Amino acid sequence: MIARSVGRSVGRSIGAGGFAVAGGGAGYDTDAQAYITLVEAEDGESLETGVKDAINAFVVGCKSDGIWDAIKASCILAGARTLTGALVPLVGTAPTNNNFVSGDYNRETGLVGDGATKYLDSNRNNNADPQNDQHACVYRTVSGSGNRSCFGAGTGNPDVGVTAQFTSSGGTEYVVIRTGFYNPITGSSNEIGFIGGSRSASATYTQRAGGIQVSTSQVSQTPFDGDVLIFCRGTTAAISAPTNDRLSFYSIGESLNLALLDSRVSTLMTAIGAAIP
Repeated sequence: MIARSVGRSVGRSIGAGGFAVAGGGAGYDTDAQAYITLVEAEDGESLETGVKDAINAFVVGCKSDGIWDAIKASCILAGARTLTGALVPLVGTAPTNNNFVSGDYNRETGLVGDGATKYLDSNRNNNADPQNDQHACVYRTVSGSGNRSCFGAGTGNPDVGVTAQFTSSGGTEYVVIRTGFYNPITGSSNEIGFIGGSRSASATYTQRAGGIQVSTSQVSQTPFDGDVLIFCRGTTAAISAPTNDRLSFYSIGESLNLALLDSRVSTLMTAIGAAIP
């Protein structure tokens, strides 16, 4: 059973088959060790040292950069040996799995959508963070096709929530943060890697994809009241624009420096790939 919340403390967990892992080992950061402990308990087996080192370096690096506390809901959808292990939250509450099965998961490249019914409910409400203080992002490892959203909340056009959408007809990425208008990231199209947005002011917000970052002038609006979904947008009652992309990370929370998080996540994914035989 997946733990509903990791929090920011170290514990001891018993996983499938009675496999036990004690926290606080290897001299790791306490938050990193807490996460590793829970993942190994769900997997019923230890992670490779290189995978654990990569996770620890990510957490330590985010703290050093001053962005860790802004992350309120996050999953590393890679590295773990099983799908249940991958759905253990790095921070916050565990996501609700809608229709993903173990065959959809790859330890190096993450979880793949089907462009139809498969998505995660982050269980983080879009209005949990202040109107002018929010970020949301994913890391895409394999690009799908068609008009689709990597994450989103709301049903409007686009919505008064968060949305990262690729429009095939325009060949452009869009990341929307609490505004009723789509604003394209010029020069960005169907990018592999980090895709996200952050708002720290009422008049502007920041979009980033494929290493391209722009500041967009658009006044914020009252946030939509509903959970942020991963692998689609909309609501749990009516999902919209589901994606067939493969994603290996997501994060939701308060505003932060997107370039710094991009660098940390990119390094994390490279290190995990190198550590898995």
